Amino acid sequence: MRKVVLVLSVMVLASGCQAIRFPASEAQKENAWLHNATASAVVRTAKDEQASEKLIKLSSLGELQSRAFVFDYGLPKQMPAVSDEGLLSQASFDLAGNAISDSQSKPDVWEVADAGLEVGIALAGLLGGAYGLKAAAFLATARKKSKALREIIKGNETFKHQKADAVEMFRMIHDAKQSPETKKIVKEIKNC
Repeated sequence: MRKVVLVLSVMVLASGCQAIRFPASEAQKENAWLHNATASAVVRTAKDEQASEKLIKLSSLGELQSRAFVFDYGLPKQMPAVSDEGLLSQASFDLAGNAISDSQSKPDVWEVADAGLEVGIALAGLLGGAYGLKAAAFLATARKKSKALREIIKGNETFKHQKADAVEMFRMIHDAKQSPETKKIVKEIKNC
């Protein structure tokens, strides 16, 4: 049992936070669709108004890059209006605001990880016996250490923002004292 818990823990830590991805909301899908339609309208307008070649190329590139968001998020159930007037309507601005709100309200990766540890603790309790108790204790300790590490990194980042003149010294000290493994873990946590 202990080996199973250890293997699962290593797998979760090795995969990092990038493996957790939440689906796009309908507002985000519609916004991505409208973004691409807006970028296409900018290209048409730049050509119609005989803008500079540079502006036409930049807007064409922006439209091409915008397609990636549509493919990434998926098509909305209902396609929003794509006329220039429809794109400039208040509804489009409202939709963009809703998409931003949806993006900001995604669950924190750490909250998801904590919930996963709680499920693991509950499952270990269900298994019962000495191994179940040991697994539950191990997972509870892992959860506490994870929280402590998050708080330390958050404090370090706050310090670096408040004391910009000390950032270089801060980095030099950490580079000298941290192992490559620790640096990798801290980098992964900062990116979550």
